[in-house]
Amino acid sequence: MIESAWTGRVGSSRPLRVFPDGCVDLVWDGRALAAVTSVRGVLRHDLPAVDWTVGLRLRCGVGGAVLGLPMTDLTASATPLRELWAARARRAESRLAECATPAEARSVLEALVAERLRDVEPDRLPIEAARALRAPGARTDRVAAALGVSERGLRRHVRHEVGVGPKELQRVLRFHRFLKRIEGVAREHASLAGVAADVGYADQSHLGRECRRLSGASPGALVRSWAGRNVPD
Repeated sequence: MIESAWTGRVGSSRPLRVFPDGCVDLVWDGRALAAVTSVRGVLRHDLPAVDWTVGLRLRCGVGGAVLGLPMTDLTASATPLRELWAARARRAESRLAECATPAEARSVLEALVAERLRDVEPDRLPIEAARALRAPGARTDRVAAALGVSERGLRRHVRHEVGVGPKELQRVLRFHRFLKRIEGVAREHASLAGVAADVGYADQSHLGRECRRLSGASPGALVRSWAGRNVPD
């Protein structure tokens, strides 16, 4: 149920923008363990002045099962895990505080998720729905039919595990496809208009509207931001 693990090198404290992707990250920032979700829009989060942070990204469609509550109950924020798991989260934070390396901390997080999954059986339907909705041109009625549920049933399952309905999740996943193509635009290997069409937008204007709604910035601004952070030495 874990999609990936990551390590962030922080150093001095700084603000961070977290763009929506439909997933939940369990993040240790050197002080506290939090569940970070941003499916409803961009999250602005202040990173503390630590050497490194570590996170596990849960697969899209399992957030509610792993955290133990409907994802609609969480706002786009970093929710302290001790508010959700109480003693279990505090024990994990004690172990994480003793970790000398990101690899050790990642092992603690993986063990924590494995322990949680012994207590629950994730619903496979939202996982399969999220996978199907990633495809450009996917239709929610056809996804529901393929999974053997009504559109209302699909909406209920997806909202519980992700926090939004299938149509909104589809918009988030489409935006995430665009984010993965920003490097190509910045390196002038592709145009914004071409990428917009490839990932499923009606046109470049459609991309612009959705980009501003989900990130608070224009597509061009995101491309320039990527280029500014990746200037060769």
